[in-house]
Amino acid sequence: MSTYLVIGASGNVGAELARLLAEAGHTVRRATSRAPTAPDQVRIDAASGDGLAAAMKGADGAFLLAPPGFAQQDRLLVPMIDAAKAAGVGKVVLMSAMGANADDNVPMRKAELHLEASGLAWNIIRPNWFMQNFHTFWLHGIVAEGAIQLPVGAAKGSFIDVRDIADVAARLITSHELDGRDFDLTGAVALDHDAVAAILSRETGRSIRFQDIPPEAMRQGLLGAGLPADYAEFLVTILGFFKAGYAERVTDAVARITGHAPRRFEDYAREHRAAWLV
Repeated sequence: MSTYLVIGASGNVGAELARLLAEAGHTVRRATSRAPTAPDQVRIDAASGDGLAAAMKGADGAFLLAPPGFAQQDRLLVPMIDAAKAAGVGKVVLMSAMGANADDNVPMRKAELHLEASGLAWNIIRPNWFMQNFHTFWLHGIVAEGAIQLPVGAAKGSFIDVRDIADVAARLITSHELDGRDFDLTGAVALDHDAVAAILSRETGRSIRFQDIPPEAMRQGLLGAGLPADYAEFLVTILGFFKAGYAERVTDAVARITGHAPRRFEDYAREHRAAWLV
């Protein structure tokens, strides 16, 4: 069995990936920004790079992502990639975001290009917007106002379940068959937020609607929640890309890599219905 470092192991994708790898019998190093509280945890300060070299040492593979809250993702990811190369890590899977490769000057794309040129065995996965956002980041508006409040108009998104992302990452990090390739990951269908609200209403028995809000209202809400100004601006910008239609595309990458169809939004909503009933 092999040893894998998972950055973001307490997040939606990282936690599921770590579980899959451990269940397959591998040794997993779960990165944490806090003092470790379990034997399989390793402390890494992504902002300073402290702990990176030790966490990478002896790892057969590493799963990398930029923690939320940082708009200049390349400043965190490039040192991770360099540490993986210095440690001789056998495979790196980088989670980026769908659309990041549209402009070579954006921070996430800079990190992608750095990995591609690193000499490491690599894959890049670019998932679309997560289904899980609806019971995490967008939860407050749904519970408090009965509304999904976003500045996205009637645009559609091919939302993806984070478990499908983790399934893909697990296949890629433990294999070299698809090395040197990037994949845009989506759900099977594209839905607008009126359709999402209708599904949530059916599953919960609540009246949930979609409310299109101005970008400035979104910006102020994010700032009021304590997000850094540059990260709030980043989120408003990418929501603008959603409104422009860039999140609507559907790919077959999940099925091709994992052998199973992406999970449906209806199934996600049914499994998490309790979140919207508090």
